[in-house]
Amino acid sequence: MRITNYLSLLAAGSLALASCHKGAPTATNPGKASSTTGIEYNTDEGMKVTDFKKIPTGPGLVYIEGGRTVLGSQEEDVTNNHDNLERTVTIASFFMDEAEVANIHWLEYLHFIRKDSSEEKYKAALPDTTVWARDLSFNDPYVTYYLRYPGFRYFPVVGVNWLQADSYCAWRTAKVNENLAKTGGSSSKGGGLFHRKKKGDTGTGTAAEGGTKTAGALADGKGGASIENGNLLPNYRLPTEAEWEYAAQALVGTQEVGNENQEEKRIYPWDGRSTRNPYGKNQGQFLANFKRGRGDYAGIAGSLNDGAMITEYVYAYPPNDYGLYNMAGNVNEWVQDVYRPLSFQDVEDLNPFRRNGVGDDAKNYDTKGYQSLVNDHVRVYKGGSWRDVAYYLSPGTRRFMAEDSATSTIGFRCAMINAGTNK
Repeated sequence: MRITNYLSLLAAGSLALASCHKGAPTATNPGKASSTTGIEYNTDEGMKVTDFKKIPTGPGLVYIEGGRTVLGSQEEDVTNNHDNLERTVTIASFFMDEAEVANIHWLEYLHFIRKDSSEEKYKAALPDTTVWARDLSFNDPYVTYYLRYPGFRYFPVVGVNWLQADSYCAWRTAKVNENLAKTGGSSSKGGGLFHRKKKGDTGTGTAAEGGTKTAGALADGKGGASIENGNLLPNYRLPTEAEWEYAAQALVGTQEVGNENQEEKRIYPWDGRSTRNPYGKNQGQFLANFKRGRGDYAGIAGSLNDGAMITEYVYAYPPNDYGLYNMAGNVNEWVQDVYRPLSFQDVEDLNPFRRNGVGDDAKNYDTKGYQSLVNDHVRVYKGGSWRDVAYYLSPGTRRFMAEDSATSTIGFRCAMINAGTNK
């Protein structure tokens, strides 16, 4: 019996070795000639195949390893929306900003828009600072100072609607790729656009000089930056709702090596049922910036709970197991998806995403009769904010708002596909 088992193992090993073609071409080593026609690459007759190693990680991004997960509400649906029931999906690996886009990044955007574009586009890119204004609150200083005062540089930008956030992603794609083309494909050290500063940093924040170009203009196919040459970063974009929720769960931190079962769940982007840190010297401190209760935004002087009356430094509070900061609280974040209450059952189970009303047309909702706010121009936002109670910190909660609306509680971060690999 043992000999039989040994022979079986030996045969299996031989098959495995045979299946691994040692000389098989790869993306980084395609060989000198086509494996199907035999025609040599980079000749007068053959196709141009440039050297390709690996595109650098885009500035500000961290890698999110994909996989299977259960999306949806982990707690009782206290709002009775029933619009995010649990379902199993698979999310491809992708990249996401480690922190929310901050005021200094938006000011850099405005700098280049004013320099390279029209005054009309500059004005269209301005955040709505009046989102801070309240008839019965003295928030006037935030209206004037929040966006531009140096002390708020690394606080999340707010007053930005979905359309503006989407336009920022397109601009950032072009600007980063232009910079990569100038530097020969090497990315700057220290995190690029998101190189860390201390709270209240008074540096100039001046962006590098140079005009913006569209990614299409860079794809010249003549040895410069192009998709075929592999020296263009994919588009920065808003994350899909599924990507955002998956990244916020960060269940990679609960998984045992070699164990295919997902035995742990999380209510928040951290372990446990509490919003306080249960460990170490920071035991008892809050893990996110949120509203503790009616009228309590920060706690009592001398013993503040989360320490933030409004928004907070984008690197405040511990990151989750993917290295992402403030995936709960601080500001809600726009995602790509059009809102539908039944998206959990209508969309695919591989990389689910709702881009429009397919399968659930807007005419099903009585917007003209003011019985519904749902149409193809309302977008999902996630994560909870400084003004929300703990219920909204759970990755499974979802809300929506018109894509041309803005508030003092919604910001965003960018994402990017992981092109050319499943790892």
